[in-house]
Amino acid sequence: MTSSITPAAPEGGRPIAPSMNVQPPKQRRRPRMLSITGLIGLAIVGFWLVMAVAGPSVAPHPANALVSDDSFGPMSSAFPLGSDYLGRDILSRILHGAPYTIGVALAGTVCACLLGTVLGLTGAAAGTGGKAGHWVDEVLSRAMDALISIPNKLFALIMVASFGSSVPLLILTAALAYMPGSYRIVRSLAVNVMTLDFIQAARARGEGMAYIIFIEVLPNMFRPALTDFGMRFVYVVLLLAAMSFLGLGVQPPDADWGSLVRENILALGEGAPAVLAPAVAIATLTIGVTLLIDSLGGRGKREKDGV
Repeated sequence: MTSSITPAAPEGGRPIAPSMNVQPPKQRRRPRMLSITGLIGLAIVGFWLVMAVAGPSVAPHPANALVSDDSFGPMSSAFPLGSDYLGRDILSRILHGAPYTIGVALAGTVCACLLGTVLGLTGAAAGTGGKAGHWVDEVLSRAMDALISIPNKLFALIMVASFGSSVPLLILTAALAYMPGSYRIVRSLAVNVMTLDFIQAARARGEGMAYIIFIEVLPNMFRPALTDFGMRFVYVVLLLAAMSFLGLGVQPPDADWGSLVRENILALGEGAPAVLAPAVAIATLTIGVTLLIDSLGGRGKREKDGV
């Protein structure tokens, strides 16, 4: 028969309890911020952002230089993406067009989301602040409803037909076309956050509306708003590409990727890279942004803590 032996107590002290195998608590693994698809999207977006800044500097030829004797020439070591209908290098044209496609779309998206965020927060703060500010929320909401009822492409056609085509006008058109959607998203998020308990506690402490909006509300709606920003960037890229394809976007001698597709459309039957390469550039940019915002929005693969 085996007997358990309790260790002797130290002199003048209490008995020591038997030692137990106590396992240290599991350390929680920090979840990855981005999934694999998110990292792929980040790499694609990062590449095109770099090209939007440095593309014209690393292009092998000037944008409008006639460097080939062949129209719609095939891919070769001298012309990796072939030549267009005038014998210009397609790779150089894409790199020179990247600042227009990405830069104009990014500027238009920033303006749209910035205006939508400011007006959305204003409407949410006024709508939840009592009857005195309710009319402000109503006026803003009805004005945004009127703008959002106009199709974006129709609105862009009206703007270009009325004022002509220029880069500042394209940015303004994109901002006005997509601001109402951003307003509705931001206002909805802000109204939901303002009903939570910690907002009521902040109001009970006597905090001002500026503190509540910038310290309490904005940090709690940052990720959904960032996801909405990415989606609107994709929409603006496609809108500007469609406008350029119709000849109403960036005007010659400058060209964006939509213009490159339009001016080389005659080579579509031959499958020439002159028309396929800019289309692939537009597709990779939009796919990369979509993969990235899907991961940021939480729809990518997540790791479970403690499992």
